[in-house]
Amino acid sequence: MTLHEIGENLEQYFIEIIQEKRRGSFDRITYGFLFLASRFYRRAVQFRLWLYENRVIRNHSIGCLVVSIGNLTCGGTGKTPVVEIFAKTLSRKGRRVAVLSRGYRSRDRSFIDKLRRKFSSSHRIVPPRVVSDGKNLLLNSLSAGDEPYMLATNLKDVVVLVDKDRVKSGLYAIEEFHTDTLILDDGFQYLGLRPHLNILLVDSTSPFGNHHVLPRGLLREPVKNIRRADYIFLTKSDASPRLRHLKGFLRRHNRRAEIIECCHRPKYLEDVFDRGIRFPLTMLNGLKIASLSAIANPASFNAFLTQHGGVIVLERHFADHHRYSQQEMIDFVNSAKAAGAEYILTTEKDAVRMPRLDRRDLPFLFLRIEIDILSGQENFDQCITRICFL
Repeated sequence: MTLHEIGENLEQYFIEIIQEKRRGSFDRITYGFLFLASRFYRRAVQFRLWLYENRVIRNHSIGCLVVSIGNLTCGGTGKTPVVEIFAKTLSRKGRRVAVLSRGYRSRDRSFIDKLRRKFSSSHRIVPPRVVSDGKNLLLNSLSAGDEPYMLATNLKDVVVLVDKDRVKSGLYAIEEFHTDTLILDDGFQYLGLRPHLNILLVDSTSPFGNHHVLPRGLLREPVKNIRRADYIFLTKSDASPRLRHLKGFLRRHNRRAEIIECCHRPKYLEDVFDRGIRFPLTMLNGLKIASLSAIANPASFNAFLTQHGGVIVLERHFADHHRYSQQEMIDFVNSAKAAGAEYILTTEKDAVRMPRLDRRDLPFLFLRIEIDILSGQENFDQCITRICFL
C-alpha cells in the first residue's frame, strides 16, 4: 500500500468517526481525543480572528475590489459552481475578473526546490501559477488543482491564479492582467486580504454537520462566525419547509445578511475524453449506469442520476480529490461491464483527474452542473450591482 493510499484510508476513517459510523472500543477513545482537540482548535480559531478584528495582525487592502466566497464546513457545499456564476456574471457586466485560488492538492514545487529558493541569496519572489490568462488554459489539473482547472476550463475572459498567498496573487493579477475585481475562491477563512463583500455558502441539506469544529466535526470555525457574512447562499435548496427553520437559525446569528436560495441543476452530459460532445439528460432514462466519484458528497451525485431515470448497477467512491490511476480506471471498466453497465458516469470535478484511456470499452460521461437561483434573485442581482458600482 502506497503512502497516498494510507493517507486516503486515514481520511476515510476520520470521516466515519465524525459521522459516528464506528462503534468499537478504540473508536470511542478516538472520539474523546478528537473532542478535546476540537476544543483547542476552536479557541485557536477564535483567537486568530480576534487578532485580526483588533488589528493586532493587519490584513491588506490592495486597491482593488475583493469578493470572498467560502463556507464554514469542509467541502460538499457546491462552492465551485457559485464561484463560476459570479465570475461569469461580473465578466459579462464589464468587470475584469481574476479568481484567486489556494489550489488545494495541486502539485507544488519540490522540497529540494523550496530549500534552494529559501537559502538562495537572490530571494527572488516566486510568482503565482497562472492556470488561465483569460485567453488560454496554461496548466493541467495536476499542477493547478481540480477546482482552479475546472474554473479555468469553463470561464472565458477570466484570469485564474493559484497561490497560497492570495495577497501576492492579487497584486500579480492587478499588475500583470489589469484586473479590477478579485474573487477569493474558498476565502471565508482567509483573513489576510480584506474583502469588500463576504459571501458565505451553507449546504441546506447538511448545514453544519454535528456542529463540532475540526477535528471532531467538519466545521472550520464556530457557527456564530456567520456574523461576518454579507450574503448567505443556501445551496442545494429544494424549497422544503425545513428551510424556514434554517433561515431562522441563520437570522439569529446574522440579521443583516441577505439570504439567497439556489440549487445545483444538472444541465447535460459530456464526454470525459472528447470535450464538446454533449448529450441531453433524457438519455439517462432507463440507462444502466456505473457511477464513479471521488467527491465529498457522492450521494447527491447519485441522486441526480436516479432522479433522471438512470439505473445504477455499480457504484464506487474514492476519498475526496482522489487522483485516478490508469489501472483503477481499467479495473472499474471491467467491473462495470461485468455488472451490465452501458455507460460510466462521473462528476465534472472527477473528470479532470482521470488519465486518458486509449481503449474505452464503455463510454465515459460526466454530469455538467450549474447553479439556479430559486429564491432571492433580486438579492443576487442587487449583489452583482453592488459589486459593479463599488
